[in-house]
Amino acid sequence: MNKAIFLDRDGVINVDHAYVHKIDQFEFVAGVFEACRHFVALGYKLVVVTNQSGIGRGYYSESDFATLTDWMTLQFEREGAPLAGVYFCPHHPKNAQGMYQTDCECRKPAPGMLAQAISEHQIDVTQSIMIGDKWSDIEAGQRAGVARCILIQSQYSSDEQAIAQPDIEIWSSLAQGVDKIS
Repeated sequence: MNKAIFLDRDGVINVDHAYVHKIDQFEFVAGVFEACRHFVALGYKLVVVTNQSGIGRGYYSESDFATLTDWMTLQFEREGAPLAGVYFCPHHPKNAQGMYQTDCECRKPAPGMLAQAISEHQIDVTQSIMIGDKWSDIEAGQRAGVARCILIQSQYSSDEQAIAQPDIEIWSSLAQGVDKIS
């Protein structure tokens, strides 16, 4: 069995500029590669799990997402922190078009993307970590049985929710992982 760090994309790996889908819009968060190299050195697989309702809303295509993902994956490889996989959900239960408008099992907080990665990469959830900037990321991790969930502070999280869930760690950025995960 493998251990993994599940990473949300927008707000954790890159600055969340809303519906980022082009390389020139993609801005890596400071310290992301240092932290991810640290995680890989500790034996973690890096797995990205990201809601991408911009596809379902018609803002960009799956092909646009694939092009950006290929580029992002290459940057991680060049930085010595290869990604084991990138999983995405293009759906939205209300604000999407055609086949993308559905209440699916992959859109976080549902655990579908994590469950798929767990199966495909033989991941031991008791040794794994979910890191996201929204409570839906944390809930998806919990629903998938991931042992440790970390919330990156953002415009999407609140202190009231943190108080209600004292077992959730809160960090200011992924860069804190170098000191907090060993």
